[in-house]
Amino acid sequence: MHVLVTGGTGFVGTYLCEELLSRGHDVTALARDPRDADFDADVATVRGDVTDYDSIEPHFEGVDCVVQLVALSPLFKPDGGDDAHFDVHLAGTENAVEAAETHDVDRFVQLSALGADPDGPTAYIRSKGQAEGTVKRSALDWVIYRPSVVFGDGGEFVPFTRKLATPYLTPLPGGGKTRFQPVFVEELVRMVADGVEGSVTGPSADADETADEEADEAEGTDDDAAEEGTDDEAEEEADDADDPHVGRTYDIGGPEVLTLADVAKLAWAAKRKPVSVLPVPMSLAGIGLSLLDAVPGAPMGSDQYRSLKFDNTTANNDIDAFGWDASDLTTLQSYLGVTDAELSER
Repeated sequence: MHVLVTGGTGFVGTYLCEELLSRGHDVTALARDPRDADFDADVATVRGDVTDYDSIEPHFEGVDCVVQLVALSPLFKPDGGDDAHFDVHLAGTENAVEAAETHDVDRFVQLSALGADPDGPTAYIRSKGQAEGTVKRSALDWVIYRPSVVFGDGGEFVPFTRKLATPYLTPLPGGGKTRFQPVFVEELVRMVADGVEGSVTGPSADADETADEEADEAEGTDDDAAEEGTDDEAEEEADDADDPHVGRTYDIGGPEVLTLADVAKLAWAAKRKPVSVLPVPMSLAGIGLSLLDAVPGAPMGSDQYRSLKFDNTTANNDIDAFGWDASDLTTLQSYLGVTDAELSER
């Protein structure tokens, strides 16, 4: 399969391209500046900007699947302000979908965001929700992923937390009670690659398949006694089983829920430094961050304040659709190499 990954030289894109290549696919990474590519594997690169349709359209020729990863960070105020989220997430997705339809691409995989909602509280969340609508209204076979925050080598979540929360004594809006469900990038891209293939390859997949086979054998079937229409229904169910992901939207989270304060303590425990949290009233934090909207080049603003007012966690974690269980997933603590004893000392 020839897979085009837009934003393929970014954090998640780099891991995904290498995962897809390891599965035997031909992979092309599209980026505004392919010279930034840092692949361990032999991934093809092309230049294109999803906000400029003409720059990306030719690269969709002969492609079997497109994975749309291009995104701005929700952690920082983007150049161009809140409108930039709609330029990149919404208009960029519209361009990618149009190019995919023009070239008869079979499948479109979209990396959205947990809580995506066209009427959501932040520009980031609204633009992601509206982009999902573009994908769902298309003529393409689509799969949508909504991950919580993603961590791993090269990611911004832990470094950003260390900038936001200083060691020893740190003021945090609302005492850092905003909750996250961090997911490890290497595990996320395995699930996304399954969506590309229509497969289920997680650690629990073999056990689930064996259990299903045993259940089928125990139940038994009687083709002669089947009612009229059963054959057609069975064929449709078989088709769904062969490709379980098309038309599905998946909320993806890690194995545990952590508050911002928890993350700060873990991030600095990895550096052998303690953290004590000084709660800042949310109303006061809102005033301060809102004032930054008028400051050119300020890294945060009112949209980032609004994002701290709601949790980034799953109501139903859909990792089981890819053969994963929470016990299979990497915790942020284990990734950072922090022991329970070290954490308690901090």
